[in-house]
Amino acid sequence: MAAKMPERFDDVSVICKANIYFEGKVISHTVLFKDAKKKTIGLIFPGSFTFNTDAPERMEITTGVCRVKQAGEDQWKSYPAGTFFMVPGKSFFEIAVDEGILEYICSFE
Repeated sequence: MAAKMPERFDDVSVICKANIYFEGKVISHTVLFKDAKKKTIGLIFPGSFTFNTDAPERMEITTGVCRVKQAGEDQWKSYPAGTFFMVPGKSFFEIAVDEGILEYICSFE
């Protein structure tokens, strides 16, 4: 799915401590909004990774290309910059970056 990606977020708080996963191959920072919503903004280096979800997530791809396989699916789907995918809560997804660095925004619904 295509979407207009934000260029910046105003009037937010940022948690300075990075979220570091998979020996530094996935790194994000948490952004907190005044309305209590939360997002993470991050980078994924080449590799394949599995993430569990508690709450539903919207993953917006801002730079790069990834492949995603969600729980219960057999096929990988490609998501280039400018697209997004949704992940249900209490689920998981696999994400693979074949080359370059993927940049993303994850919104917790």
